[in-house]
Amino acid sequence: MSGGASLPDSLRVLERGWLSANNVVLFDGADATVIDSGYLSHVHQTVALLRETLDGRRLAHLVNTHSHSDHIGGNARVQRTFGCEISVPAGMVSTVAAWDEDALLLTTAAQSGERFHADHALHAGDTLGMGGLEWKAIAAPGHDMDALVFHNADRRILISGDALWRDGFGILFAEVLGTGDGIGAARRTLEAIARLSIDVVIPGHGAPFVEVDDALARAFGRLRAFEEDGARMARNAIRACMTFSLLDTRAIAVADLAEHLQTVPLYREANARFLGLSPEALADWLVVELTRAGVARRDGERLVAA
Repeated sequence: MSGGASLPDSLRVLERGWLSANNVVLFDGADATVIDSGYLSHVHQTVALLRETLDGRRLAHLVNTHSHSDHIGGNARVQRTFGCEISVPAGMVSTVAAWDEDALLLTTAAQSGERFHADHALHAGDTLGMGGLEWKAIAAPGHDMDALVFHNADRRILISGDALWRDGFGILFAEVLGTGDGIGAARRTLEAIARLSIDVVIPGHGAPFVEVDDALARAFGRLRAFEEDGARMARNAIRACMTFSLLDTRAIAVADLAEHLQTVPLYREANARFLGLSPEALADWLVVELTRAGVARRDGERLVAA
């Protein structure tokens, strides 16, 4: 983390790779809370990291910022292993109870998750005691329309999930899929965050950071670019989700990529709504983009995660 602010001793950030969201562990005496549980295929690592971090404490509570697979993927295993209760944003309670894999974007984005039981609903305005501090839950729609962020005013800390990163924010799925006003919601969320007293942000991905004003300026700039050019937003979503998939599967046959892009609803809808390319042309573009960005390499007839 850059200089200028520090985190309390009662809070530990387990920074993960981009396939799994960060885990934020907060200690209250002999008990602890963890925020977000990572992706399903990383669950063994998540449990091992939590055991080491807890150091004999009881994991009493797991809190989710939002419903996406890289944040809830480990919920079921963590709950079975540690016996913790799980709290989720109120807007996702019925979706989790019904295990609606379309609404959870599992089927929509060809991702994985294990069904779990949510014990409590969190509403915007609720106050949570975690790590000896009081945190206010604040609505943060945009990337996920039901998302919450958590703010501690005394220490001026924001746990932002995917609503604000050091260099942007998460994919605006509702906007890309045409199911809601993701851009408008994200703008209102960023404006709400800008009104808070914040010295340090703990994002869902990447290291905690103190350059809050710069991060907000970058996020607003990206939002304007997406508003002006929907195709840019769609390309960003396709590129990011395929990168995510490659981090999990490690490789895909190039010959299968066009069919994959046509079969997975997210890619099909993003292309149809904003790009209008044939599946083959979209696949050709994506191979070039991922290799140029250094996130994948061409290995014979396969596209392999770098």
